[in-house]
Amino acid sequence: MLRVPLSFTLLNAKGSLNLSKQEIHFITGKGGVGKSVVAAGLALKKSREGKKTLLVEIGDQSFFQDYFDLPPVGFKPTQLRPNLDIALWSGQDGLREYALHLIKVESLYKIFFENAVMRAFINVAPALPELAIMGKVTSAARKHGPPLPYDCLIIDSFATGHFMALMRAPISMSKVVQFGPMGEQSRSIDQHLRDANLCHYHIVTLPEELPLKEAAELSADLKKEFGIDASLILNKVLDTKLTVDGLSKLKSTSKALNSFSDYLQFHIGHQNEMKERAKKMAAESSTLPLILDSNPWTLVEKIAEVLP
Repeated sequence: MLRVPLSFTLLNAKGSLNLSKQEIHFITGKGGVGKSVVAAGLALKKSREGKKTLLVEIGDQSFFQDYFDLPPVGFKPTQLRPNLDIALWSGQDGLREYALHLIKVESLYKIFFENAVMRAFINVAPALPELAIMGKVTSAARKHGPPLPYDCLIIDSFATGHFMALMRAPISMSKVVQFGPMGEQSRSIDQHLRDANLCHYHIVTLPEELPLKEAAELSADLKKEFGIDASLILNKVLDTKLTVDGLSKLKSTSKALNSFSDYLQFHIGHQNEMKERAKKMAAESSTLPLILDSNPWTLVEKIAEVLP
């Protein structure tokens, strides 16, 4: 009788597990567009849908630790909310975990990996930290590596400038190391990243020229190189029932009201133009309203409510 390891299954409503239901969502965007808050909102939304969710930060420092005033966030997941955990993954931590998983004995790991020669190799090896991160992200789906029992992974990824380096890491490594386990695993990671049933890509932008231009370039690159259709999320859109025509009727003898009306007319008109551009750039686009709230969790909860 074939036995499926518990480590490679995922919880469903009855407590049994089903890996085929796993979702991986990558959130990226130009710095300052609010991608991390959108990622947290999506993670909260998924957790409220009953999916065991992990919100993953990539890098060496945690944004959410300060944002939510949390205890230290590290590589090992910790609970953030019911059904929602959080973790911070770096390339170095990913390499260490994977090596320990293979070698099993920590003393042997230290002999082979924690020496000056190996550290120097890891520091100069092209795309190795990015490869370790992508290997960790796709490990459960590939049934390879330590257990990662979550229905949904929300990856608060690198900004647009570094995101393509993250995506290219597996295929780049497979060209450098064409044979053996590393070559095979690199090709497997790349294949899973291209799987539209598993991985979903969201580019957060603003209804402004420069962020939207960067989002369009990234969207085109993902489509050209990987065949990936990323969705565009226009964040901080002024949500008002006023129209450009309606504002023109507010003209009065008040100079201040006229100036404000002129500003809103321009801003709403510009927003509408950016929305139309976004629709042409991606197969799927959506908008999130500008939410004025200084409480981090209140803001994230409101985003979770309006995300499509």
